Amino acid sequence: MPEVDLYNSSYGNYALDVYREVRLETYGEDFGQTSWVTIEESQEIPRLLGIEPGTFVLEIGCGSGGYALHLVETRDCHIVGLDLNHEGIHTANGLAKQKSLTALASFRECDVSQTLPFADETFHAVLANDVLCHIPRRLSLLSEIRRVLKTGGRMLFSDALVIGGMVSKEELGIRSSIGPYFFLPAGENEKLIEGAGFQLLESRDTTEQAASIAGRWRDARKKRKAALESIEGEANFSGLQRFLNCVHTLTSERRLLRHLYIARK
Repeated sequence: MPEVDLYNSSYGNYALDVYREVRLETYGEDFGQTSWVTIEESQEIPRLLGIEPGTFVLEIGCGSGGYALHLVETRDCHIVGLDLNHEGIHTANGLAKQKSLTALASFRECDVSQTLPFADETFHAVLANDVLCHIPRRLSLLSEIRRVLKTGGRMLFSDALVIGGMVSKEELGIRSSIGPYFFLPAGENEKLIEGAGFQLLESRDTTEQAASIAGRWRDARKKRKAALESIEGEANFSGLQRFLNCVHTLTSERRLLRHLYIARK
């Protein structure tokens, strides 16, 4: 299956009206997101993590930084965002500067499959929206997250690649066309969380919401096919539509599940 570019096109073209329109139609609010997080989930995350004024937060897989900056603006917290994508980090730092939030928010390119570049017990909270599925050696990363969390701190992450039924080789190829992915059987994330030394507080099934987002995202892009093809090219536009349709089908039929996990150190 040919590779398809989602992240460079989404983050590099963040400021274009057509991408903003797609995000608004998909999610109802524009954080520059490329995830399966609903607005309701976005609104609940600060409570689940206990984010308050002065809290130090780490976001793994921050993308273009929109949600991190939203947390800073609404919660008066400090945040560091990490992502491997250069376009995302460039956009995030530009937005932080534009909003005069550089004293509270910083973003850096980082391969989080390696040791995290922070001292022990640096953060009160760590979040990772739909990104750990890209990272090898998940137990090592979870252990690193626990190391940089303060005692009593909370971690939240979501995973949309929990196997729930039969998935074909072709479907796996389409679902993996935008980058490297790691699929896990149901119950495995819970074991890894506990294996890393966390206390699991909640595992929540959010598959239905992910299916809804995938469908709205696909349809919002379809309405703007001509404009998006002129930016992305016909092949990449078609590849992304195929990807989003595959996500919608697999999650609607619950053959791939999305779960949200909250744990405490």
